Order: sequence, then structure tokens, then C-alpha cells
Amino acid sequence: MPTQKKLDSYKGKLSASEIAAGMNAANANAMRLANDAQKLLEIGSFPTAASLAALSIEESGKVSILRQLSTASTAEEIKVSWKNYRSHTSKNAQWLLPELAIKGARKLEDLRPLFDEGAEHPFILDQLKQLGFYTDCLGNKNWSIPSIVVNEELSKSLVQTAKLLAGKSEVTTKEIELWIEHVGKASKTDFDAMKEALITWYAAMQDAGLKESGVNSMKNFIENGVAFPEI
Repeated sequence: MPTQKKLDSYKGKLSASEIAAGMNAANANAMRLANDAQKLLEIGSFPTAASLAALSIEESGKVSILRQLSTASTAEEIKVSWKNYRSHTSKNAQWLLPELAIKGARKLEDLRPLFDEGAEHPFILDQLKQLGFYTDCLGNKNWSIPSIVVNEELSKSLVQTAKLLAGKSEVTTKEIELWIEHVGKASKTDFDAMKEALITWYAAMQDAGLKESGVNSMKNFIENGVAFPEI
């Protein structure tokens, strides 16, 4: 019996419950990979730990892309969302988040470099992942050897980032429905409208008991530059 060489990838619209299930699956797998990377780090297998950490970061990156898919309203937007979902570099955008925070990033505007279309950091992480797994001949006939190229410091940094990004709470269908209702209405090209939509979404999450009541942490973050709230 002939076997299928490649699994068919789904490329259509998803319901709110299906989006939530995908996000939870990605978060759980990101944590699994981050934990495995931590174990390898502890026994001194730095290159493989770094590469697994990069894979974990990619899985965490699927979550924001699925949020984008939930509000996609045209065939082209759906197509782009799935393309990003299956692109290694598109899922790597947030790996410099801790570094930006250390450098003083406090407001939503400060995080825009993470998603700049011309940014190099997503490609750098993808290259680091490859360097941790494989040997290669680079530059002027130089052999790249994982145990030499990826050191303990780099490995520790990537594992720490992976664990930070993977530590997400369970996503419910109601959360995605509220996201579609509030963020989905905002113009994707109007940054001010998007900020207002995030604030109203967070308030709706509080009203639904899905976020802690009291201060709107998203509003505080956007307007005053305090700690970034989990989304």
C-alpha cells in the first residue's frame, strides 16, 4: 500500500474553541521542550539544550500567530497567518523580549522592533538552532562544530528565555471570543486603535472573571509603561 509522503496541512478558518485548543497545545509543548532543554543544560549538553530552547521559543511564538488567525477576515489574511504559523522565523520574533526589557522597554511602542519586517533577530535564532544541531562548512571553509560554537552562557540565556515565554496560563474559548469581539474590530494598520482595543479586551476579560479585577494592567502597561501583562 503506498504511503503518503507528506501530511496535509490545514489552511482554513478556525473557531474560537479550535484557536484556544491550538494555543494550549503550543504552550504545553513549549514548556515540555523548555524543560527538556533545562535537563540537557544541567548535564552540560549546551548545544542541544540551546537548540531545544529555540524550538520551545518557536512553539511559544505560535500563540500570537493564532490570535492573529482568530481575527483574520479575508482569505488572504488567513493564508498569511498559516504561512507565519509554519515559518520558523515568524515564530521567533519575541525571543529578544527579555533583552528589550533589560534595556528599558516599558511600553507597547518599545516592543515594536520585535515585529519589524526587516528585523534580523528571528533569522539569528533560527541559525543558532541549526548550529546547535548540525556541523556545517561556513565562511572561508571553516567547519562549524556545535560543541565549539554554542557555549554555556548562550545556552543558559536561551533556556531562560524559553522558560519565560512558555509559562502561560490556560486559554479558554471565552477569552478568544472576547479577543475577536474587541481586537478583531480594530484596524490592523491603526496602532492607536489597536492599543484602545487591547485595553477594552482586557477590561472585558476582567468582567468575565478571566483576569484579576481592579486595575486594568493592559491600560497601565500601554499608558504608563509598567510590567507587561500576560496575553
